[in-house]
Amino acid sequence: MKKIFLLTLLVFVVFSTKAQKKSQNAMILLETSLGNIKIELFNDTPVHRDNFMKLVNEGFYDGILFHRVIKGFMIQTGDPESKTAEAGARLGSGGPGYTLPAEIVPTHYHKRGAVAAARTDDQGNPMRRSSGSQFYIVDGQKTPASTLKQYSRYGFEFSDQQLKDYEEVGGAPTLDAQYTVFGQVVEGMDVVDKIATVEKDGADRPVEDVKIIKASVVK
Repeated sequence: MKKIFLLTLLVFVVFSTKAQKKSQNAMILLETSLGNIKIELFNDTPVHRDNFMKLVNEGFYDGILFHRVIKGFMIQTGDPESKTAEAGARLGSGGPGYTLPAEIVPTHYHKRGAVAAARTDDQGNPMRRSSGSQFYIVDGQKTPASTLKQYSRYGFEFSDQQLKDYEEVGGAPTLDAQYTVFGQVVEGMDVVDKIATVEKDGADRPVEDVKIIKASVVK
Protein backbone atom coordinates (compact mmCIF):
# COMPACT_ATOMS: atom_id res chain seq x y z
CA MET A 1 0.00 0.00 0.00
CA LYS A 2 2.86 2.33 0.88
CA LYS A 3 4.58 1.64 -2.49
CA ILE A 4 1.37 2.44 -4.38
CA PHE A 5 1.00 5.71 -2.47
CA LEU A 6 4.60 6.72 -3.22
CA LEU A 7 4.18 5.87 -6.91
CA THR A 8 0.98 7.91 -7.10
CA LEU A 9 2.71 10.83 -5.40
CA LEU A 10 5.66 10.61 -7.81
CA VAL A 11 3.34 10.63 -10.85
CA PHE A 12 1.49 13.63 -9.44
CA VAL A 13 4.74 15.56 -8.90
CA VAL A 14 5.99 14.77 -12.42
CA PHE A 15 2.76 15.88 -14.09
CA SER A 16 2.50 18.97 -11.88
CA THR A 17 6.05 19.95 -12.81
CA LYS A 18 5.34 19.48 -16.52
CA ALA A 19 2.16 21.52 -16.28
CA GLN A 20 3.98 24.28 -14.44
CA LYS A 21 6.73 24.41 -17.06
CA LYS A 22 4.17 24.49 -19.86
CA SER A 23 2.37 27.44 -18.31
CA GLN A 24 5.53 29.48 -17.85
CA ASN A 25 5.91 32.33 -20.32
CA ALA A 26 8.78 32.20 -22.80
CA MET A 27 11.60 34.73 -22.47
CA ILE A 28 13.48 36.41 -25.30
CA LEU A 29 16.84 38.15 -24.99
CA LEU A 30 17.64 40.96 -27.40
CA GLU A 31 21.34 41.76 -27.39
CA THR A 32 21.49 45.24 -28.90
CA SER A 33 24.37 47.56 -29.71
CA LEU A 34 23.35 49.66 -26.69
CA GLY A 35 22.72 46.84 -24.20
CA ASN A 36 20.46 43.88 -23.47
CA ILE A 37 16.66 43.79 -23.29
CA LYS A 38 14.80 40.79 -21.87
CA ILE A 39 11.20 40.23 -22.96
CA GLU A 40 8.47 37.99 -21.55
CA LEU A 41 5.99 36.67 -24.14
CA PHE A 42 2.33 36.16 -23.20
CA ASN A 43 0.71 32.75 -23.58
CA ASP A 44 -2.73 34.18 -24.33
CA THR A 45 -1.47 35.68 -27.60
CA PRO A 46 -0.26 32.33 -28.97
CA VAL A 47 -0.10 33.24 -32.66
CA HIS A 48 2.19 36.20 -32.00
CA ARG A 49 4.19 34.29 -29.37
CA ASP A 50 4.85 31.31 -31.61
CA ASN A 51 5.65 33.44 -34.66
CA PHE A 52 8.06 35.61 -32.67
CA MET A 53 9.87 32.59 -31.24
CA LYS A 54 10.06 31.02 -34.71
CA LEU A 55 11.67 34.14 -36.18
CA VAL A 56 14.06 34.42 -33.24
CA ASN A 57 15.14 30.78 -33.61
CA GLU A 58 15.70 31.32 -37.34
CA GLY A 59 18.00 34.29 -36.66
CA PHE A 60 15.59 36.62 -38.46
CA TYR A 61 16.20 39.52 -36.06
CA ASP A 62 19.98 39.23 -35.91
CA GLY A 63 21.44 42.38 -37.48
CA ILE A 64 18.12 44.23 -37.81
CA LEU A 65 18.01 47.95 -36.92
CA PHE A 66 15.73 49.96 -34.68
CA HIS A 67 14.47 52.07 -37.56
CA ARG A 68 12.02 54.37 -35.76
CA VAL A 69 12.49 55.80 -32.28
CA ILE A 70 10.43 58.47 -30.51
CA LYS A 71 11.34 59.55 -26.98
CA GLY A 72 8.40 59.27 -24.60
CA PHE A 73 6.53 57.03 -27.06
CA MET A 74 8.19 53.89 -28.47
CA ILE A 75 11.10 52.26 -30.31
CA GLN A 76 10.36 50.13 -33.39
CA THR A 77 12.28 47.37 -35.17
CA GLY A 78 11.76 44.21 -37.24
CA ASP A 79 12.16 45.45 -40.83
CA PRO A 80 14.47 42.93 -42.57
CA GLU A 81 15.33 45.52 -45.22
CA SER A 82 17.19 47.47 -42.54
CA LYS A 83 19.99 44.88 -42.45
CA THR A 84 21.45 46.19 -45.70
CA ALA A 85 19.99 49.71 -45.74
CA GLU A 86 22.17 52.66 -46.59
CA ALA A 87 22.48 55.56 -44.16
CA GLY A 88 19.43 57.79 -44.26
CA ALA A 89 17.27 55.32 -46.23
CA ARG A 90 13.58 55.30 -45.31
CA LEU A 91 12.62 52.07 -43.56
CA GLY A 92 9.52 50.42 -42.14
CA SER A 93 7.82 48.69 -45.05
CA GLY A 94 9.64 45.35 -44.93
CA GLY A 95 8.48 42.07 -43.41
CA PRO A 96 8.53 38.29 -43.78
CA GLY A 97 5.87 38.26 -46.48
CA TYR A 98 2.82 37.60 -44.29
CA THR A 99 0.67 39.21 -41.59
CA LEU A 100 -0.89 37.82 -38.41
CA PRO A 101 -4.48 37.95 -37.16
CA ALA A 102 -5.03 40.44 -34.35
CA GLU A 103 -4.93 39.08 -30.79
CA ILE A 104 -6.02 42.16 -28.87
CA VAL A 105 -6.50 41.10 -25.24
CA PRO A 106 -8.00 43.77 -22.91
CA THR A 107 -5.71 42.82 -20.00
CA HIS A 108 -2.62 43.58 -22.10
CA TYR A 109 -2.23 47.28 -22.67
CA HIS A 110 0.42 49.82 -23.60
CA LYS A 111 2.03 50.52 -20.26
CA ARG A 112 5.73 51.31 -20.21
CA GLY A 113 7.74 48.30 -21.45
CA ALA A 114 4.87 46.71 -23.39
CA VAL A 115 5.89 44.84 -26.56
CA ALA A 116 3.38 45.08 -29.41
CA ALA A 117 3.09 44.27 -33.09
CA ALA A 118 3.26 47.08 -35.64
CA ARG A 119 0.70 47.15 -38.45
CA THR A 120 -0.64 49.21 -41.32
CA ASP A 121 -3.47 51.69 -40.67
CA ASP A 122 -7.18 50.89 -40.37
CA GLN A 123 -8.07 52.22 -43.80
CA GLY A 124 -6.25 49.45 -45.59
CA ASN A 125 -6.31 47.01 -42.68
CA PRO A 126 -9.75 47.06 -41.00
CA MET A 127 -9.12 43.74 -39.23
CA ARG A 128 -5.99 45.24 -37.65
CA ARG A 129 -3.77 42.37 -38.72
CA SER A 130 -0.22 42.61 -37.42
CA SER A 131 3.04 42.79 -39.31
CA GLY A 132 4.66 39.37 -39.43
CA SER A 133 7.89 40.71 -37.94
CA GLN A 134 7.84 44.39 -37.00
CA PHE A 135 7.24 45.24 -33.36
CA TYR A 136 7.70 48.12 -30.97
CA ILE A 137 8.54 48.57 -27.30
CA VAL A 138 6.72 51.30 -25.39
CA ASP A 139 8.97 53.94 -23.86
CA GLY A 140 5.99 56.02 -22.83
CA GLN A 141 5.28 58.87 -20.49
CA LYS A 142 3.04 59.41 -17.48
CA THR A 143 -0.51 60.60 -18.05
CA PRO A 144 -2.83 61.85 -15.27
CA ALA A 145 -5.88 59.70 -14.64
CA SER A 146 -8.06 62.79 -15.00
CA THR A 147 -6.87 63.19 -18.59
CA LEU A 148 -7.49 59.53 -19.44
CA LYS A 149 -11.01 59.63 -18.02
CA GLN A 150 -11.91 62.19 -20.68
CA TYR A 151 -11.59 59.42 -23.28
CA SER A 152 -14.86 57.96 -21.96
CA ARG A 153 -16.69 60.50 -24.09
CA TYR A 154 -15.48 58.55 -27.13
CA GLY A 155 -16.90 55.28 -25.83
CA PHE A 156 -13.62 53.98 -24.40
CA GLU A 157 -12.92 53.67 -20.71
CA PHE A 158 -9.75 52.58 -18.92
CA SER A 159 -9.80 50.14 -16.02
CA ASP A 160 -8.70 51.28 -12.58
CA GLN A 161 -5.44 49.36 -13.03
CA GLN A 162 -4.77 51.03 -16.36
CA LEU A 163 -5.41 54.47 -14.88
CA LYS A 164 -3.01 53.67 -12.03
CA ASP A 165 -0.28 52.30 -14.32
CA TYR A 166 -0.47 55.14 -16.82
CA GLU A 167 -0.36 57.74 -14.06
CA GLU A 168 2.39 56.13 -11.97
CA VAL A 169 4.44 54.10 -14.49
CA GLY A 170 3.59 55.66 -17.84
CA GLY A 171 2.90 54.30 -21.28
CA ALA A 172 1.12 55.03 -24.57
CA PRO A 173 -2.61 54.80 -23.73
CA THR A 174 -3.80 56.13 -27.10
CA LEU A 175 -2.69 52.84 -28.70
CA ASP A 176 -4.85 50.61 -26.51
CA ALA A 177 -7.38 48.27 -28.17
CA GLN A 178 -5.84 49.00 -31.57
CA TYR A 179 -2.63 46.95 -31.62
CA THR A 180 -1.75 43.48 -30.34
CA VAL A 181 0.35 43.61 -27.17
CA PHE A 182 2.08 40.24 -26.89
CA GLY A 183 4.88 40.76 -24.37
CA GLN A 184 6.51 42.89 -21.71
CA VAL A 185 10.08 43.98 -21.00
CA VAL A 186 11.22 42.45 -17.71
CA GLU A 187 14.84 43.65 -17.82
CA GLY A 188 16.59 46.42 -19.71
CA MET A 189 14.20 49.37 -19.70
CA ASP A 190 17.27 51.56 -19.21
CA VAL A 191 18.41 50.31 -22.62
CA VAL A 192 15.00 51.11 -24.13
CA ASP A 193 15.32 54.64 -22.72
CA LYS A 194 18.82 54.94 -24.15
CA ILE A 195 17.65 53.89 -27.61
CA ALA A 196 14.67 56.25 -27.44
CA THR A 197 16.92 59.26 -26.81
CA VAL A 198 19.54 58.79 -29.55
CA GLU A 199 19.91 61.43 -32.24
CA LYS A 200 17.60 60.76 -35.19
CA ASP A 201 16.76 62.13 -38.62
CA GLY A 202 13.48 63.58 -39.90
CA ALA A 203 11.99 60.11 -40.32
CA ASP A 204 12.81 59.19 -36.69
CA ARG A 205 15.59 56.81 -37.78
CA PRO A 206 18.68 56.92 -35.54
CA VAL A 207 21.53 58.82 -37.20
CA GLU A 208 23.95 56.19 -35.94
CA ASP A 209 22.61 52.66 -36.40
CA VAL A 210 21.21 50.91 -33.33
CA LYS A 211 20.82 47.22 -34.04
CA ILE A 212 19.80 43.89 -32.58
CA ILE A 213 23.08 42.00 -32.62
CA LYS A 214 21.42 38.73 -31.61
CA ALA A 215 17.98 37.58 -30.44
CA SER A 216 17.58 34.30 -28.59
CA VAL A 217 15.04 32.29 -26.61
CA VAL A 218 16.37 32.04 -23.07
CA LYS A 219 13.48 30.24 -21.36
